[in-house]
Amino acid sequence: MPGADLVPDLVPEGQTAIAAEEAVETEYEVETVSEDGETIVAVSEEVVEEQPIANAAIDLAKDARYGATGKRKRAIARVTLKPGKGVYLINGRELNEMFPRLTLQRNIRQPLEAVGYEAKMDVVALIHGGGVSAQADALRHGISRALEKADPNLRGELKRRGFLTRDSRVVERKKAGLKKARKRPQFSKR
Repeated sequence: MPGADLVPDLVPEGQTAIAAEEAVETEYEVETVSEDGETIVAVSEEVVEEQPIANAAIDLAKDARYGATGKRKRAIARVTLKPGKGVYLINGRELNEMFPRLTLQRNIRQPLEAVGYEAKMDVVALIHGGGVSAQADALRHGISRALEKADPNLRGELKRRGFLTRDSRVVERKKAGLKKARKRPQFSKR
């Protein structure tokens, strides 16, 4: 790959150039010669995922409870985090039963994985309103806000990864004289 030997010149604050280089996705070719004399080119990809935050100091006492509310479109999720084994209970149902799509499950799990507590905390949530995707995003937002309450030092990292940002996009209202929010009736010149 051209430029694979170059060192990244932009280094995030608080990180060394070597650590920044390791965090970059790399792709390189490996050439081998077989017994027949043919050259075989294999492309190898090395992907480095973001590591969990090591300095998260959340109180895992048996009676510890951290609650928060997450929102997205018309969906509202009231979330409670408590010490446990990583079980998600949403409206009395398990995560894979409530959200069968793996992408939604992955999005919901991201905040706890980011701080390294995915197997140490249980999530109990009540969700109403909105569609499936909006409910998943509301749950993710609520988990993130509960983590911030549990350890305020996590705020910077959770904010950097975009977990605390409330997605304010909602349906635009219908206007009088129009068919929908922006769709106009067909124009007739005469």
